Formats: sequence, structure tokens, C-alpha cells
Amino acid sequence: MNIVSPSRHDVLARRLGALAHPARLDILRHLAEADCCCCKDVVGRLDLAQSTVSQHLKVLVEAGLVRVVSDRQRSLYSVDRAAMGELGAAMTDMMRNCCANERCSGNGEP
Repeated sequence: MNIVSPSRHDVLARRLGALAHPARLDILRHLAEADCCCCKDVVGRLDLAQSTVSQHLKVLVEAGLVRVVSDRQRSLYSVDRAAMGELGAAMTDMMRNCCANERCSGNGEP
């Protein structure tokens, strides 16, 4: 059984929290389709103000799901595919461990 350490729980919670907003999911989807793009590109794709998109990008960067690099006067954003893979693996492990519990019948009864 693969148990996530407490510090890994912090990372997992921060990343899941960052995904807990529909606009951030839309931003991630857009970034995944593009190799990288600037905030202006994301604003052009979504019906959100530039300041709102910037704030959502900041949350995604702080959670470690999106990378940002400076390119002269603009910032370029891209999905951190390794971090997204780690998140997927952590959730798969969690679900595997949860579903392996034979005491649970899956219908709300122990």
C-alpha cells in the first residue's frame, strides 16, 4: 500500500485546491493545448478580465501545476506536465487504496 507522507498531503491538498475552480480548469485545458502562452492569450480565450486570469494563473503557479518564465516584457505560462502526472498518480493510489477496502460495500453501508 502506498501511503502519502504528511508533507506530500500538503502538496496534494494545495494542488487539488488550485483545481477547485472552473476557471482554473479552463486555464489548464487551454495551457495543455498550447505549448506555452502569455496571460493575454488566455484572456482572449476566456470571458474573464486580465486581472482575474492573472490571479488564477498565480494560484496555479503557486500550487506547482503551471510554470512561468519571463520573456522580456511578458511572462509565458505552461502546464507542468510532471506535476500533473504526479497529481494523477497520487489520486489513482488514493482511489486504489480506498476501493481495496473490503469492509466498504460502495453503497454507504459498512
